[in-house]
Amino acid sequence: MANKLIVTAAPHITSTDSTQKIMQRVCIALVPTLIASVIIFGISSLIVTAVTVAACVLFEYGWCRLRGLENPVGDFSAVVTGMLLAFNMPATMPWWMAIVGAFIAIIIIKQLFGGLGYNFANPAIVGRIALALGFAARMANYPKPANGIDALAAATPLAVSSELGAGEYVTLLLGNHGGVLGETCAITILIGGIYLIATKVISPMIPVTYLATVAVLSICFGMDPIVQLLSGGLMLGAFFMATDYVTSPTTDKGKLIFGIGLGLITIMIRRFGTMNEGVSFAILLMNLLVPYIDALTRQDKLGIAKAKKEGAAK
Repeated sequence: MANKLIVTAAPHITSTDSTQKIMQRVCIALVPTLIASVIIFGISSLIVTAVTVAACVLFEYGWCRLRGLENPVGDFSAVVTGMLLAFNMPATMPWWMAIVGAFIAIIIIKQLFGGLGYNFANPAIVGRIALALGFAARMANYPKPANGIDALAAATPLAVSSELGAGEYVTLLLGNHGGVLGETCAITILIGGIYLIATKVISPMIPVTYLATVAVLSICFGMDPIVQLLSGGLMLGAFFMATDYVTSPTTDKGKLIFGIGLGLITIMIRRFGTMNEGVSFAILLMNLLVPYIDALTRQDKLGIAKAKKEGAAK
């Protein structure tokens, strides 16, 4: 009886990947954009990122020590939140405001709801929105590129999209324009996103559906689809924030609905709203709908449909 039939609880399919390995890959994917932001805006980009990462890690460590909880700092989730939060701020952001954003992201959105796996929305997104509402002037204080190239000066491409021509598309790819750290160099965000898909950290379903929906709706509304795709926080949001495991759907059908919803809300805000950027609010609103999307798209348990048919036949 060497070979026994052993019945165990799910999950039955496991992976060698851990939360730490996944988060480390996300950090690696963000490094090219961090390097690009330092080249474009100078050393202040690195300082802002260091402050937010350190603040997120310290807040998580301090909260867990205070509550007597197992310390999760080693899983790198706080580091990822810190980097994403920094990428949602301009290089000129005062350090104390960056720390406020880190407190909101880690303590209020993540830890007060139970820690990693229990947050209802992406912590970095809520941190960005809180800073944009509380410190609007500072969040919109976009510096000129430090490398001497100021094709779009300090304005974001979305703010002057009607003035852009074909010659500026290369500028959008390289990031020589004003904006927050993570919405400038589209090509490095794209490289990082492809790396995450290639290493199977994320599924291409959400980012591809999101970007495709934005492109199609842009054409329908007479907006330049290239500008809409390459500017604002769309690339960063599509590959790094909308794909968060905790706050995105688990089923393929749900991911498809999620991506279409993101694209629809983003374009509606950009086209009819009073602000140029709609990615953050689109992700937050769709995060709130994820439990309902999962419930509506959840696969039936094996045998349930068959049992119903047998019952009806009797």
